[in-house]
Amino acid sequence: MNGEGKWTQMNVQVMGILNVTPDSFSDGGRYDTVQGAVERAYELIEAGADVLDIGAESTRPGYTPLDDETEWSRLEPVLQALLPDIPVPISIDTYHASTAERAMVLGVQIINDISACGDPRMPQVLRRGTAQYVYMHNRTHVDRTLGSKVFVEETRLGVERLLDAGVESRRIIVDPGIGFAKTQEQNLGCMRDIDLFCDLGYPVLLGTSRKRVIGNALEVPVDERLEGTLATVAYGVLHGVRIVRVHDVKETVRVCRMLEAICNVVTN
Repeated sequence: MNGEGKWTQMNVQVMGILNVTPDSFSDGGRYDTVQGAVERAYELIEAGADVLDIGAESTRPGYTPLDDETEWSRLEPVLQALLPDIPVPISIDTYHASTAERAMVLGVQIINDISACGDPRMPQVLRRGTAQYVYMHNRTHVDRTLGSKVFVEETRLGVERLLDAGVESRRIIVDPGIGFAKTQEQNLGCMRDIDLFCDLGYPVLLGTSRKRVIGNALEVPVDERLEGTLATVAYGVLHGVRIVRVHDVKETVRVCRMLEAICNVVTN
């Protein structure tokens, strides 16, 4: 609370996941036609999604990387069908600079990159465009000796490289990378210390939906991870997260709106 007796205003965006892939861990193959993807997009919006995140490559554990041309061949027809009339911003889930460049030309407003800006061309592509950019913490290998403070510092240094390359700070979003190059304990530690990522000074996106960290904690399969996902969403939001990336949009929206109703109350 501030000195006037008022909670800092909370405004959480719910990012709905739309996978146009044949092999995603949760919903692979369900929306891999243009018609199916468009129908799903509007279902997510009807459920309350503030943003759509469209991905053409599965990044489940053990995934096979997709080349940029194949990725674009999956994305382009869906984007062409959606962008002229869609009432919410569209994000694309890609680590290929060439895909990001093509998508921004079409009007995509967010580039969601799981690779910690692994493509050396990405900063210059971003600099020429106007889209926001999600910098997600990731590593080339798991190091079990590291704690969340190290991951926060690695994230800070990664963002500094973007700033040095000329990417505007107002366009940067940070993601702690839950489920990427981290052990179960490290994933839980990053969740517990999510406020340290928020303290970097950029909007924080949290993507925990149906992930293995929840399955391991609760000992449940992918299709029984809703409650665990909502618990991580609530914890994250109460500690400063402002964007949550989820499959189950309706339920998540209700949790976020209820938290906002509680935390945005003015007290005298």
